[in-house]
Amino acid sequence: MAVRNLIKRLVNPGASQSAAAEWWRGAVIYQIYPRSFLDANGDGVGDLHGVIEKLDYIADLGVEGIWLCPFFTSPMDDFGYDVADYRDVDPLFGDLETFDRLVEKAHKLGLKVIIDQVYSHTSDQHAWFAESRADRDNAKADWYVWADPKPDGSPPNNWLSVFGGSAWAWDSRRRQYYLHNFLASQPDLNLHNRAVQDALIDVARFWLDRGVDGFRLDAINFAMHDPELRDNPPTPQGETLPLKPYHYQQHIHNKSHTDVSGFLERLRQSINTHGEIFTVAEIGGDDPLPEMKAFTANDTRLNSAYSFDFLYADRLTPSLLKQALAAWPGEEGEGWPSWTFSNHDAPRAVSRWAPEPERGRAAKLYGLLLLCLRGNIFLYQGEELGLPQAEIDFADLKDPEAIANWPVTLGRDGARTPMPWRADGPHAGFSTAAPWLPVTEAHERLSVEQQESDPASVLHFMKEALSLRRTSPALRQGEMQFLDAAPSVTAFIRRTEDEEMLCVFNLAGETVRWRAPEQDQYALALSTFDTEEGAAPPDALPGFAGYTARRRP
Repeated sequence: MAVRNLIKRLVNPGASQSAAAEWWRGAVIYQIYPRSFLDANGDGVGDLHGVIEKLDYIADLGVEGIWLCPFFTSPMDDFGYDVADYRDVDPLFGDLETFDRLVEKAHKLGLKVIIDQVYSHTSDQHAWFAESRADRDNAKADWYVWADPKPDGSPPNNWLSVFGGSAWAWDSRRRQYYLHNFLASQPDLNLHNRAVQDALIDVARFWLDRGVDGFRLDAINFAMHDPELRDNPPTPQGETLPLKPYHYQQHIHNKSHTDVSGFLERLRQSINTHGEIFTVAEIGGDDPLPEMKAFTANDTRLNSAYSFDFLYADRLTPSLLKQALAAWPGEEGEGWPSWTFSNHDAPRAVSRWAPEPERGRAAKLYGLLLLCLRGNIFLYQGEELGLPQAEIDFADLKDPEAIANWPVTLGRDGARTPMPWRADGPHAGFSTAAPWLPVTEAHERLSVEQQESDPASVLHFMKEALSLRRTSPALRQGEMQFLDAAPSVTAFIRRTEDEEMLCVFNLAGETVRWRAPEQDQYALALSTFDTEEGAAPPDALPGFAGYTARRRP
């Protein structure tokens, strides 16, 4: 059973005024995938009314804010990441009045509200694209990426779509190809056009005026391409061939143009007029770190970058943790990292990293470890319950990528199944109707209602861990120093002038004997295993177990 956290210190008296004003620095943000959170109107799809209903639950967890995945008007080809109207709510989720009530209640509960902004592309149903594709001479003709065919009628170059096939689709009205780095129904905006930048900055102002506290910029490195449309070079291949054609190329020309940083500076200048607004970039790819650093440099662009280091890792190792965290040492002019172990696009971490019999213990270990990292933390809905990846039959799949690549790529649906609220209600309390994705039996056994009544549950432990992070200056904003440890152990110090925390985690299933330097000078604050709070840390650390300990005065 987890040790009860009795920490009372709420702030770091030595923190600078500027750091104190930055509410987001070190904050924990709870990610909500609205389609799967709670269905309040009985149509089988989660909605904003459902989010409003459960905001008290989220506030009780002890997080600082929420991140809402897209709820904008959309044909839902990519479940909201294909936006048809940036300034409205899709009727599936509610309306603008509902969104305003959500923001109002969240703020009353002390929760910040962060929303997705999808600037690299729109839906082909967006009014901008309808006008752009009409002919080559209209006012928005250059708002998307259009190019003539080669003399033989083939696409302008060899660029490939993330979802498969050519990244170019033919449009007979213009007799040109348009670029789509994702689905063919997601045409890429031309952010080299300043008018497009202006329009997107106006969209940001629209939501800021409605009270949002920040933005996650989806796939922002795809926002600008090489205007010369040069071919991408091939990826050197080893013995094992990639699963998808997309990975046969080095994607250096279809995205990641250096001018993206200039757009982010313009966006930041506009955002700064609305107070302390948090901005975080999603940057995928084989080598995202240089762009993560560039897009968050010098406090003139974005605040943070959302790391993929752990999202697709098959194993969690001390070397992976050290390598990822060491890339953000806190140097002058450096941005602030954001970390997550699970999200709506990746298989849930507990299924990737732990054998099934150990997943209860491992969920507590991974939760505490995540909350001890230096940076902002994104906690995906259900992660506080220790939910494993759901197994979805082919007939129930909705993800177009999963359907196209079955059975090699299982897709994203297994991480997007409905949140289990009750074990005894229909569809685990998510909806009174058949949900858009099925609820698995394994998730019903881990429902919120079940865990709230069990003091030894993952949910109770995560509340303790969140309380510890929220009230510990060292864990929230302190520097980080890794220690040499046993092969399966990751150990580090989090430190401010007023507090020092020792954080030790055994990532293997077997007990390990290891002592930290000056270990007896620390008192346990929170552990994933039975022990006495305030005692010295143990020399033997059970498998899939961890602890945090505070240096004694």
